[in-house]
This record gives sequence, structure tokens and C-alpha cells, in this order.
Amino acid sequence: MKKLLKFGAYLLVATVIFTSCKSKEASSTTGWNYNDTKWGGFEKLNYEGQITGPNLVPIEGGTFSMGQTQQDVMYEWNNVPRRVTVSSFYMDETEVANIDYREYTYWVGRVYGETYPEVYRKSLPDTLVWYDDLSYNEPMVNTYFRHPSFDDYPVVGVNWTQASEYCLWRTDRVNEMLLIKRGILNENNEQKDDDSFNTGSYLVGQYEGNVRKNLKDFRTGEERPARFEDGIMLPEYRLPTEAEWEYAALALRGNQSAEGDENYTDRRNYPWNGQTLRYQKHDKYQGQMLANFKKEAGDYMGIAGKLNDNAAVTAPVRSFLPNDFGLYNMAGNVNEWVFDVYRPLTSQTLRDADNHDLNPVRGNKYKTVETDEDGRPVEKDSLGRIKYRYFQDDELATRDNIRRGKALDYRDGDKESEAFYDFEQHTLVSDKARVYKGGSWADRAYWLSPGARRFKDEDDADRTLGFRCAMSRMGGSATNDKPGGNQFKVKQRRVDRRYK
Repeated sequence: MKKLLKFGAYLLVATVIFTSCKSKEASSTTGWNYNDTKWGGFEKLNYEGQITGPNLVPIEGGTFSMGQTQQDVMYEWNNVPRRVTVSSFYMDETEVANIDYREYTYWVGRVYGETYPEVYRKSLPDTLVWYDDLSYNEPMVNTYFRHPSFDDYPVVGVNWTQASEYCLWRTDRVNEMLLIKRGILNENNEQKDDDSFNTGSYLVGQYEGNVRKNLKDFRTGEERPARFEDGIMLPEYRLPTEAEWEYAALALRGNQSAEGDENYTDRRNYPWNGQTLRYQKHDKYQGQMLANFKKEAGDYMGIAGKLNDNAAVTAPVRSFLPNDFGLYNMAGNVNEWVFDVYRPLTSQTLRDADNHDLNPVRGNKYKTVETDEDGRPVEKDSLGRIKYRYFQDDELATRDNIRRGKALDYRDGDKESEAFYDFEQHTLVSDKARVYKGGSWADRAYWLSPGARRFKDEDDADRTLGFRCAMSRMGGSATNDKPGGNQFKVKQRRVDRRYK
């Protein structure tokens, strides 16, 4: 029996040694071992793919006809249809709710409020947007954002700039959470001012935090903080581009003729099929409204005893049917900010030969980390954020892909286009005009079409206007278990790699 146990122990040790030796993956280029201190410590992850962040839904990209899907009754000609492709990305399942935005303002007040009260004040939504000359909306002014009855209702009174700041804050909180759950950092509720977690500052070594256990450094054999290359942290939350928002709202995937067939059976005017805004299937929901909007003059929700959309103003963010991507209220409830700067002729200037039919957007401002004379990032700012600066045009003069640091008015308002927007004289269009889409509780059905577009100054807010966040997808366009490109599992010709 002792001999048998002794033999079993030897066998176990041999198995462990064999397995550890076998697991040493080597570079196909140099033959050097990965993740091996003796071989230089270059690391390669066994990466399983980008995780889905809180409240996000994966949106598989593709090609679609972006633009007007119905008669242009306004005769604006500001969204002429054109074929574009949108890469895969993630989008919030719902609009950002009051409870979500209150969590943001609470954090800003707790961390920055004592030293920088102006930062906290700038984060607050404008609740005065509910006032109206000839309407009694005072209860909404005082309660809509803060009363728990409205926790799950979409936040309004948030301008484009505030929405963008919320996205940056959410990025940092989610990445901090991921580092905590990975066991790298401990929770730290004592963060104040510049000693607060910021993704950029952490990655360049200007924030250490309350460390629990760092990762193994295969170069030195000791420990190191997490890097972006470790795949633990996520890309930034941001506002969706207009093309992403419109693509996600239409959700044409639901009209695919058959799985694997490269064809849609029908177009859509709304995020659902058909020309009506009522549920058409013959079941208990037949005839119910599919979105929250204004039916006609003075009719916001129907009659007592038969409320058609059951919401005089906004409705909870998970009301009505989600579309075929699983997204709620992509038509109605509140309009939603998107990233793009507004120009009426963007749909035409994007039809040039510069590849603007892939992930089209207007509003790019190219930035880089601000560095000192030694090329190291300068000290973070008083709010704990890494500092960036925008590229100057002369820095980009020799590049082939971009030539200007700010492309807000590219070919539509710049010198080359010979277009001129006389802001506040003959037009409200400027470089601060941002697109919003989707229609709201106060809009007629026309504005519920994903192709419809309007604009508002990025510093303005409205009681009918909210937002949701998006995130870029890293890697393959489909799911994590399906690599990019078509994979052909056929017998391949053996390649003779011997020296002749």
C-alpha cells in the first residue's frame, strides 16, 4: 500500500511538471516563452473577450441605410439617406434614470464638494426646465429629479456637456469596481479631490489607491499595477454617435429573412415594423401604444379609464416593448443626446472618397496626453484627472489621414467648403450645435422615426431631453466566442519549414 501511495505521489509530481512545462506558450515569431521571467517576461493573456459593462447591451454592427425613412414634411433635407457601416459596439439598455444621475451628483458632492463646490453645482441638472409661462409645472420643478417616485424615470434638464461628464465619471467608477472585484484594489470611500480614482491617472502611475494585491510582473518577478493591456478595465463610456444611435434604434436585425441570410425583409419607419404606433398582434396587448408621445393637440395620454400610453410626461425607463436589440424607448419618452455636431449637409459631405462611410461622425477633436520635456505625462489636475491637450494643425501637416486638430466644420463651414454659418444672425447652427434624436413625450409621431434629427446648443437643456451611454467594442465584431473574420475548418496543406 505504501509503495502504491509513493508511486501515486511521483506520478502526481510528474504530471504537474509536465503540465507546467507544456503550458509555456512560445512566440510564433521568435520562439521565446511568453509569461516567463527567464525569457524576458513579455506577457500574453489567455483573454476571453471584452466583458459587458453594467446596463450595456451588445450591438452587432453592420451596414444600413442611414437617413430619412419617411416623407420630409419639414422640407429640411438635412438627412439624405446614404449607405454606411457601423462597427459593433455596446449601448445602454435604457435611458439614464434619475437614480443613476443622482448617484453621480452624490459622488461629485462627496469627493469634490467641500473644496470645489462649483464642480458639484455644474453637475446638477437644470430643474427649472419644467417651468412654462402658461402651465402649472411647479411640482415637477421641485420633485421630478429628487423624489423617489421618479427614481426610474429618465433624467432631464441635462445638457450635452453634463452628459459627457457623466460618461467620464461612469468610466472611472466602473473601472474602479472591476479592479476591486479582481482583488487588486480595496474599496476607498475616503477619496477626496485629486486623490480620487481616474482611469487615465491610474494607468500612467499617478494614482496608487488602496492596494490589496497587485498583479505579478513577469519581467521582474515582483508585483505591478494593472495595465490596460491586462484586459481588466473597459474602454470609456461615451455618448453614441448619430450613426450608432440610429442603427441601434432601427434594430433591423429583427427583419433578417433567415439566420445566415444576408438580407432584410422590410425597412422600418420606427424601431418596430409597420406604420402604426400601436401593438398589432392579436393578444391581450393588442392596440396598446408602443411609445410615449403626444398623439395630437392637447392629448398626452388619452382619457381616464383608458390611458393610451399611460404617461402624461415621462414614463419609467423600462416601459414599453424593447426593440430587437433589447433597447427600451428608442422612440418616445425623452429625446436623447448623441455625440455629433449638427450640420445640415453632413449626409452629403460623407459621400466623398475618404472612407467616411465607416463609422461616420462629425465632431472629432483630436487630443493627446500632455507631457513634459522628457515625454512623461505632466502631473494630474486638481480633480485627479490626467491632463490632455488638443493637436494643433501644424503638428498634423505631414500626416496623410488627418490634417487638422478640430474637424467640427470639416467641408461644411470651413474655408474649403466656402460655407458660412452666421450664428444668431441667420442661423442657430454653430460648432456648439449638437444632434438629438428619438422624439419625446411632448413630440408628435413624426419625430419618433430614428432618421429624424434636430439640434440644440451643447450648453442648453430641456425637459424633453435626456441621454444614454455607449461603449466601443474591442476585438471581433460578433460574440466573444467567435473570432473576427471567417474561419474555415478545412484540412490545410502542410508547410515544410525545414531549412533546405
